[in-house]
Amino acid sequence: MKRIADFFKGTYLGLMLLFLYAPIIVLMVFSFNESKTMGHWSGFSFKWYEALLSDATIMDALWVTLSVAIISAIAATAIGTFAAIGIHSMKKSPKSVVENISQLPMVNPDLVTGISFMMLFALLGIKGGYTRMLIAHITFNIPYVIFSVLPKLRQSSNNLYEAAMDLGCTPWMALRKVVIPDIMPGIVSGFILSFTLSLDDFVVSWFATSGIQNLSIYIYSIARRGISPKINALSAIMFVAVMTLLLFVNLRSLKEEREAEKQIKRL
Repeated sequence: MKRIADFFKGTYLGLMLLFLYAPIIVLMVFSFNESKTMGHWSGFSFKWYEALLSDATIMDALWVTLSVAIISAIAATAIGTFAAIGIHSMKKSPKSVVENISQLPMVNPDLVTGISFMMLFALLGIKGGYTRMLIAHITFNIPYVIFSVLPKLRQSSNNLYEAAMDLGCTPWMALRKVVIPDIMPGIVSGFILSFTLSLDDFVVSWFATSGIQNLSIYIYSIARRGISPKINALSAIMFVAVMTLLLFVNLRSLKEEREAEKQIKRL
């Protein structure tokens, strides 16, 4: 019975992974296709990668996407981390209310968020397309950072901060040298989540900005004429880059956990 159960578990997991990654594998394979037609394989070629690098419009959209994703992820991680620390230190009654309010933007439809930003920017008179996109991305990323950091704060002991203060640390020094290193896995998770959400966003960017386009807006604008194989090449590069980042972070976390376990055993 155990072998049968293990077989079905493995089969289920394999089918789930196949269902999730089969479209991406097909996209990556056809990014090397000589032909422009998706359904017809006519030979292996790097010409779409060469065409991608020589397309100024795509490169501009890629620069906007990456710069907004990196800056918004850094800003949202900093703001969200300190917000999570503040929420965690609050008393029980206001803490639950503020925590629930901070999580509302995550369940709010992107359409509502995008239209809200559009109306707010029009009311405030903010006209810079890049600035509007950046502000919008920072804002909708902050709740995800709070959501990532709060569980680590709950796992951490408040005695660490108090012990650091008793040993002569200032509040800022105790926060920087004790609290933040202890919750660093949650901070890193929040940064990666913010980066990928910003990289992927379309609806909020479409409504919040004007006169500038990231990759999602650019792909939407050319979708009516058909997706170029250059987009397949770009998607393959971005997928490999994100997967490499995730593998690096996960392997580093595993290494740190093993080193911590070894230190505990030595003690």
